[in-house]
Amino acid sequence: MPELIRFGVSLPKELLEGFDRLISRKNYTNRSKAIGDLIRQELIKKEWLEGKEIAGAVTLIYDHHKRELLNKITDIQHDFQKIIISTQHIHLDHNNCLEIIAVKGSPQEAQNLSDALRSAKGVKHATLSMSSTCKNIQ
Repeated sequence: MPELIRFGVSLPKELLEGFDRLISRKNYTNRSKAIGDLIRQELIKKEWLEGKEIAGAVTLIYDHHKRELLNKITDIQHDFQKIIISTQHIHLDHNNCLEIIAVKGSPQEAQNLSDALRSAKGVKHATLSMSSTCKNIQ
């Protein structure tokens, strides 16, 4: 377990009250955990910007009746197989599918994969959620 260090923070009263309301809505039990998560999020953003290895997911919603779309999605995934570690395909209803693609690697490659999939005709929505492999973050 990492060594814990206690430190003080001075904030305007209104800012602290707003923060307390926010962390209450998010079910935090204490300020320390919430502040730690905010710091960690900024460190993860720094990793993305520096091009360090990330982990994340591309989420797609698409019309599976769209001619050749599934082949296009598969071809794109084959082009990025170096960073794809898993995929999950879910039938949402008669017309729509959800595909979740887990990735690990370069932030730029993950963004390129997401952009390629998003631009395929018939893809209704695509998001990229990048996180950290947490190799450098506690």
